[in-house]
Amino acid sequence: MEKKLASGQLKLATLDSQGLTQHAPFGTGKDAVLNALEHLGYIQIDTLSMVERAHHHTLWTRIPDFHTDYLEELVEERKVFEYWFHAASYLPMKDFRYVLPQMLMIKRGESRYYNADHRVMEYVRDIIRNEGSKRARDFENESHKAGSWWNWKPAKLALERLFMQGDLMISGRVGMQKTYDLTERVLPSSIDTTEPTPLEFAEYLVKTNLRAYGFTTLKQITHLRKGNDVKKDVKKVLQTMLEEGLISQVKTEGLSSVFMLNHVLEKTFDPGNSNIWLLSPFDNAIIHRDRIKQIFDFDFRLECYTPKEKRQYGYFCLPILFGDQFIGRVDCKAHRKEKKLELIHLHIENSTIDLDLWLKPFVETVKRFAVFNGCESLALTKVSPPKLSTSVKKELSKAKFKK
Repeated sequence: MEKKLASGQLKLATLDSQGLTQHAPFGTGKDAVLNALEHLGYIQIDTLSMVERAHHHTLWTRIPDFHTDYLEELVEERKVFEYWFHAASYLPMKDFRYVLPQMLMIKRGESRYYNADHRVMEYVRDIIRNEGSKRARDFENESHKAGSWWNWKPAKLALERLFMQGDLMISGRVGMQKTYDLTERVLPSSIDTTEPTPLEFAEYLVKTNLRAYGFTTLKQITHLRKGNDVKKDVKKVLQTMLEEGLISQVKTEGLSSVFMLNHVLEKTFDPGNSNIWLLSPFDNAIIHRDRIKQIFDFDFRLECYTPKEKRQYGYFCLPILFGDQFIGRVDCKAHRKEKKLELIHLHIENSTIDLDLWLKPFVETVKRFAVFNGCESLALTKVSPPKLSTSVKKELSKAKFKK
């Protein structure tokens, strides 16, 4: 029998599961980074750098004392690895076996991507085996040597194919420059490397989604997972968990039913949370755009790939979460040479919440975000609606930075 839940409780349940209702839900320091990754299941990597990159931004949101070095150190300590979730991501090393189905599928040549030349793949693998770990640009330099029979593009494709099929792993990274090494020299010997059965893989997907989001749907679990077999296995896992009393099917007014962990369903949440969060466009909490529209009535799209004349809000907007409501978004850019964070266009879309409730915490969060981006000053260019401009600029002018 379906249970009923108010939409407000559903919002709080998912925000709490995402670590967005408390100050330091995963603790502090480097341990908190690993705790967050193991709880959320993955952190998406992205190269866009209008502000601090997505993987660092997402962790900073949940870990007050986050340093970008923590993530790289965890990779070097073999507690975290890079691979593909729904996109390029950091994943906890304990979950390594669940990427094996995709690795082996690519190795068998069942993917239409990564069609690398096998001679070049063998050459790249031999170079790394004999000379040690390499960056992609090391092969770029190699291709310029006299008498070289291959060039940079095939070598780069070979590296990617060897990585995607599991022969190589990323052993370290400086910024966006990755270092590759043989998997046997990176993967800890204690890690289980048995390929999961289809049902085990489905169970991993279900439990990861439920843990990270508090509730889930079949559509969300199988997002970008191709094939009817995955859906069938996920349905089996959900049915088993229902029968075992671990989850319930829950109905919320205006929404289709969802699956929810019973201990989350029974939890009481404080609706008085008034924290302000500036989220990355790639944050785990908002990556499922349809879900955010349904639950929070917030329509978010990243517009950096949209032609300028067709953009509605701006090139790189960050969603603004106040308590359990998205109140708007802000198009930002960190001018690193000038050490200035520019709020290019602040859009406040929820006019029902009193300005006095969110403005001061918003400015405090923006100031913290500026410091995280290595900035020492703030600039506000435009506000919508314009009537808020004077109040917002006045409050921003009070923000003081330590020199």
